[in-house]
Amino acid sequence: MDNAILLGVESKEIRYAHLKNGLLYDLVIERKKTRQITGNIYRGKVTHILHNIQSAFIDIGEGENGFIHMSDILENTKKFEQMFDMDFDLDYDIQNVDTKQKTPLNIDEIMKIDQPVLAQVVKEPIGTKGARLTSNISIAGRYLVLLPNSPHRGVSRKIEDRAVREKLKKLIRAFEMPHDMGLICRTASKLASRDQLIDEAHELLATWEKIIEKFHQSIKPTLLFQESDIISRSILTAIDKKFDRILIDDYSIFQTVKGKVKKYTEEHPLSIEYYRDTVPMFERFNVEKEIEKAMRPKVWLASGGYLIFEQTEAMCTIDVNSGRSGTTGKTGVEETLVKTNLEAVAEIARQLRIRNIGGLVICDFIDMRYRKNQRKVLDCLREAMKEDGAKCTILGMSEFGLIEMTRQRSRESLSQTLFEACPYCHGSGRVKTPESMVIEIERALKKVIRHRQITEVILVTHTSLNDYMNTVDKDFLTRLAKKFKASIEFETSDLLHLNDFKFYQATTHQLIEV
Repeated sequence: MDNAILLGVESKEIRYAHLKNGLLYDLVIERKKTRQITGNIYRGKVTHILHNIQSAFIDIGEGENGFIHMSDILENTKKFEQMFDMDFDLDYDIQNVDTKQKTPLNIDEIMKIDQPVLAQVVKEPIGTKGARLTSNISIAGRYLVLLPNSPHRGVSRKIEDRAVREKLKKLIRAFEMPHDMGLICRTASKLASRDQLIDEAHELLATWEKIIEKFHQSIKPTLLFQESDIISRSILTAIDKKFDRILIDDYSIFQTVKGKVKKYTEEHPLSIEYYRDTVPMFERFNVEKEIEKAMRPKVWLASGGYLIFEQTEAMCTIDVNSGRSGTTGKTGVEETLVKTNLEAVAEIARQLRIRNIGGLVICDFIDMRYRKNQRKVLDCLREAMKEDGAKCTILGMSEFGLIEMTRQRSRESLSQTLFEACPYCHGSGRVKTPESMVIEIERALKKVIRHRQITEVILVTHTSLNDYMNTVDKDFLTRLAKKFKASIEFETSDLLHLNDFKFYQATTHQLIEV
């Protein structure tokens, strides 16, 4: 299995795991409460105007108000390069476009309190920060991106073949479209036929017309257009990148995916499989262990070296250490250090994806004597990060062996999704959220009943977790057990840790190892 996608479905979340040669390569966790909204288009309402920083808060009906800056209201073409993780080769000089603004406007001239606005999310809400918005709308299809209020047309720089780029440029320039609208060819467009591109351009125009129609019909903050969900994104990723198969542990989602994949059968023979084994899928493929490792600061390398991840509010630092790496002789020392650093590069790139670390990242590699070895490690890191879905910028290596880089922050990190501040240590450590614990309990209950084949169980949890489960989760767990012809009882113990729970056999009161 060279490339496969696992979709693990629970009542409150879907987990996407990309396996490459059997090893976890990428991970996305999407929960119902915190679904991804980047790319969504809303009818919003101006709630506050901040004159000192020329910005406004917009109510989009998604909890925290969104935030829009003057640069996102006026034409700021650089934003298009950040949207949908694309690097555009546009038919104009960005610097010239951005300086074309004739007279600096005040935000009061553009926005008023309670004014309805058409806005799109370009950055997820993280923590207490609301979503970052723009009025430079862009609607992404599989091959094209429609720019409804920008006339520019261009092709992704990730299409390296110059002849293909020129061919695509000529094609989209010839499209009959409103003169004030633009088109961008995405990377996948290099494999598309002329008819496929034309059909998608018409579909995107029809989508835009529906958005405008909904905008005029609505009278309050409303979602007008929703970007594709994790299921649809998984299918297109697998088709475009020629993955071998998608494995799903939920039958209804399996049927949904099978239906959606039918129209791509001529493009790529993707295998869609329903996981039937009683051993949980993410456990069978060692994904659970990899997630547990990603929660620890220390990551061991095969050579005996190790990495230390330290996350702060401002940045993430990664320290590379030689550890137990063996060295022989004077010439062997440098070779061993280079080998350890190169091994660290591959693991750093993988861990950044799995942990979804964004913002400023400082990598402290083991000092190397020769500049050629430093360049080798730097080039290797740049090559490894090319495969990352998030936009990355990597600077050179300093004389101290430090490499500074930035990684696009598109959603909450894995740590932010799974944990909250610990009440025992006032935030210096972490405990899992009650929601995370209930999901774990659901997973463990399936394992106890289906794999261990125990049909009468008692669940013991901490009182606070029990109180959290009283509203919805107990009824759900009872129904889940009944579905597998089993029963569950609930008990509490204040002696248990907040993040601990135990299953007992109801008849013998014997502890069940999970």
